[in-house]
Amino acid sequence: MYFNIDPKKNVPLYEQVIHQVKEMCAKGILQPNEKLPSVRELSSQMVINPNTVSKAYQELERQGVIVTIRGRGTFISEDFTHTFDPRLLKNMKQSLKQIIIDSHYAGITKEELTKWIEEVYKEIGGQKREN
Repeated sequence: MYFNIDPKKNVPLYEQVIHQVKEMCAKGILQPNEKLPSVRELSSQMVINPNTVSKAYQELERQGVIVTIRGRGTFISEDFTHTFDPRLLKNMKQSLKQIIIDSHYAGITKEELTKWIEEVYKEIGGQKREN
């Protein structure tokens, strides 16, 4: 498993780790019950502070994406239920709104945006959720 962290990005490193773990899960690269590298191993691999990896793992655990078993390690959760923190959902809607506004001013149509969404779903192997 390979993480691609970019210190030049405007996104904090711990958030990049969170996003990449979630993306690898969505793409099926990481499977339920699969063991993740330890905090020390991953921080050494990515040449970042162990506290950064620890912070990412804590947030992933809080979201139910991973589970840590004392003495055994950290694993992808088999019980992940795709529930969202209401604050996260609000932020996602706000981000989407900003993308729609920016695309409007760039001359990008709703149909093009919809096509891009479908392409990203295909890329990550995501399934449309039924509410």
